[in-house]
Amino acid sequence: MFLITAKNGRMDSEDRRSRHCPYLDTINRSVLDFDFEKLCSISLSHINAYACLVCGKYFQGRGLKSHAYIHSVQFSHHVFLNLHTLKFYCLPDNYEIIDSSLEDITYVLKPTFTKQQIANLDKQAKLSRAYDGTTYLPGIVGLNNIKANDYANAVLQALSNVPPLRNYFLEEDNYKNIKRPPGDIMFLLVQRFGELMRKLWNPRNFKAHVSPHEMLQAVVLCSKKTFQITKQGDGVDFLSWFLNALHSALGGTKKKKKTIVTDVFQGSMRIFTKKLPHPDLPAEEKEQLLHNDEYQETMVESTFMYLTLDLPTAPLYKDEKEQLIIPQVPLFNILAKFNGITEKEYKTYKENFLKRFQLTKLPPYLIFCIKRFTKNNFFVEKNPTIVNFPITNVDLREYLSEEVQAVHKNTTYDLIANIVHDGKPSEGSYRIHVLHHGTGKWYELQDLQVTDILPQMITLSEAYIQIWKRRDNDETNQQGA
Repeated sequence: MFLITAKNGRMDSEDRRSRHCPYLDTINRSVLDFDFEKLCSISLSHINAYACLVCGKYFQGRGLKSHAYIHSVQFSHHVFLNLHTLKFYCLPDNYEIIDSSLEDITYVLKPTFTKQQIANLDKQAKLSRAYDGTTYLPGIVGLNNIKANDYANAVLQALSNVPPLRNYFLEEDNYKNIKRPPGDIMFLLVQRFGELMRKLWNPRNFKAHVSPHEMLQAVVLCSKKTFQITKQGDGVDFLSWFLNALHSALGGTKKKKKTIVTDVFQGSMRIFTKKLPHPDLPAEEKEQLLHNDEYQETMVESTFMYLTLDLPTAPLYKDEKEQLIIPQVPLFNILAKFNGITEKEYKTYKENFLKRFQLTKLPPYLIFCIKRFTKNNFFVEKNPTIVNFPITNVDLREYLSEEVQAVHKNTTYDLIANIVHDGKPSEGSYRIHVLHHGTGKWYELQDLQVTDILPQMITLSEAYIQIWKRRDNDETNQQGA
């Protein structure tokens, strides 16, 4: 294929377009990996980075004496891709290659989705085949554990299986024009999360897993190293920070301005608080104090992104076989905290309060965080209590205030993601169960491992974070439970 542009009858040297490149058969797709930071492997610069399509390494520039040019001469590797413009070049001859057979490479570097493709994602059960021959379900893809980042991987995989959030980030036009103040680095989170989402759902990947390297580097930078790749973190802390950071980076505010994050996950509740007299005071004095205004119950309306469910204290005793009893508790017992009646005591350094909670708005997707860890002055303890929960059909109507119940038509939820923490508090590992909407099947993901799992096995795990989807009017249960 020849394409020559002429100016005044001469070939324009600046715009030497494609000659048929004789080196296209040297491209090695099995070594191409665009998940890592786009910087030159020699100068470590992000500027003008090219990927060598023969060995997969990144080099800067393509002019004489540039790292890419020297590499092409030294190793006879001739085909390069500009990682920013997505244009292909042959070096050292330095002409652009235009060839439709290279389109699969640009698609892996920058996958794109049409509105129609996005609408069909949850209806498809078709396996994709990676370049190395392995098959995978788009969206049910392993994430590389670089060192100790499985806590973040599990949260990112859970969020990538929340359809409205996923659909928003699959289409870059939804957020690319959001205005941010100069020097603001937080928008990097939005860009990297969108890129990761498109890679996880790419039906034409070269490999059946994805490395979250660039996403996690943005997390380390934007969290000012609170969350790291090299040190195990807490899944709930990360989820809370990540959702709030995404919301503010998308231009959201605490009260007025909403974003896709609050549209999907934000509910509201009433919090009733009553101050308690000091327990050491005489009974008469306590009685008198309770008549003061300071000790009357107050109520505030508050929003939430997730609900924290408290576990009953685990027994310290062993049974007759000297085995520690692993206690079990039904989900509805720990949900009673939000029925508007159950009171819970909260202690601060100086004062004690009684609080009770009542839900006033249920979001389309509801997150439960089961409080497994308690910190004292010396160490962190983990509560191993197993929560017995149904996978589908959890009705939360009774936790809404009466006047809201009439307005809220749909209050039934089905589980779509379940994050599990195994092992000791500071060392343990994370895995996740996710529902694939297209097939109605459940899968377990732990780093790069992906296996299918029976729904009844999910309830036996030490669940830590769960995402539940509210059923809409016309929806019935499609799960394999």
